[in-house]
This record gives sequence, structure tokens and C-alpha cells, in this order.
Amino acid sequence: MDANQRRELIVDRALSRGEVEFGLLADEFGVSEMTIRRDIEILQSQGLLRRVVGGAILTKGTAAEPSFESRASEAAKEKEHIAEAVVELLHPGETVLLDSGSTVLSVARAIRKHGLSLTVVTPSALAGLELSDAPGVTVHLIGGLLRPHELSMIGPDAVEGIKKFNCDTFVMGVAGIDAHGGVSDYHYDEAHVKETGINVSNRVIVAADKSKLGRTALVKIADLSQIDILVTDADPDQPTVQSARLDGVQVATILPAGTHQ
Repeated sequence: MDANQRRELIVDRALSRGEVEFGLLADEFGVSEMTIRRDIEILQSQGLLRRVVGGAILTKGTAAEPSFESRASEAAKEKEHIAEAVVELLHPGETVLLDSGSTVLSVARAIRKHGLSLTVVTPSALAGLELSDAPGVTVHLIGGLLRPHELSMIGPDAVEGIKKFNCDTFVMGVAGIDAHGGVSDYHYDEAHVKETGINVSNRVIVAADKSKLGRTALVKIADLSQIDILVTDADPDQPTVQSARLDGVQVATILPAGTHQ
């Protein structure tokens, strides 16, 4: 693990715990407390953490990941429209890697609704359950460490499980997508699973509602140029949409009525 990865994990621990301690972090990462103190100083200079006696806390305003329930209810109708557009891009007989998250769960529901025959590989227990008895769909549920509330599989076992498959299409959800920050996520281990998904797939479709555009989350997954298709309800003139097109990304923008162009 390099220093940047360690610092990303330190912020991730602070996001989940609210406060981190020098000694516990040193033990967890197998480094000295002095190394952790230097990491905290760098993260403090970046405005992510604030040093306190014995450790550090989140800087006020540091973005934490909203709960799955709140994300699922936010822009629910728009996500349904995005999901319908994504399913139109899939072909019967494909092997499709379905990501975790609320938007991709909507894609799973749309696959079931349209009766599309697919082989589905997924680290999402929710997507796997949704498609478990869908006619014509074979589901390979990836194992790993079950992430609470998200019900997604993360960690080395999930990464190695995904590496075993050659996928035609990866349908990925993201926390942020931006011209400079690329495609990003809140959670380090979740981001690593997504990165692996990109590597094993011939085509990458990002499904993202307009609230994700122009936003940069904690961990970068990929550059915009590594995406093949962006499906979004953002305005065609939105700056990130324009940047994606310049990087060679095909963009399908969803109109208010649910149609797309």
C-alpha cells in the first residue's frame, strides 16, 4: 500500500467513525505513529481532517456518503428513466457486470421488467436478489465482505471474484463524475471493486443522475476517457457532459418525459 492509498483509507475510517486515533491507525496499517502524524498533517492541509489531541476528526463540511435509503429515494423517477435507457443499450446473451448502488438497482429492476436474457455478474446482494428468479437471467453473485446497509461485496475476495469473469458490459454507478476528478466514489474498497469491473469489461456504461455531475468524491476510480457511454438526465450543455464528449464518451441524455437523445 502506498502513502496515497493509506491516506484515502484514513479519511474513509474518519468518515465511518467520526474520529481516528494515531495509535490505532499505526497498528492497522503497520506503520509508525510518526508516519500517521505526517499523513494527518497532509490531510489537514488538504482540508479533509483536523488534528486533535491523540488523533484527528473530520473537517466541518467534508462530504460523507448519504445512506442507501436516502439515495434510493432521491430522484427515484429520474433513475427509473436512466435505467430504461441503459437496458436499451444491452443485448440479449451478453455477460453484464452490474455494480452496486441505488441507480444500478433500478437497472436490475428494468432488466427484469423487460425480460432480457443475460448472464449477470454482480457484487450487489440487492441486484442479485432482484434478478434471482428473473426468466432468462443467470446470476453469479460475487462473494466477499458484506458492506452493511449497502449490501454490496467488497474487499480482496470480491476483487478476485470479479477477475474470474470476462464481461461484455459493466454498468457502473458513481458518487461523482467530473472533468478533472474523473469518476469517483466515497468508499475506498467500493472504488477498488469498480476499478476491477472496468478492467474485466469490454464496455463501460456509467449511469448517473444529474446530481452526480460536476461532483468529486473521495476516491478516484477512473478518468472520463475510460468510460464508453454515460447515461444521465443532465442537460446536454452541462460542462461535464461536454467534457465527456470531448474525451470520446458517447452520451445519452434523458429528457424530462423519459425519452433520450
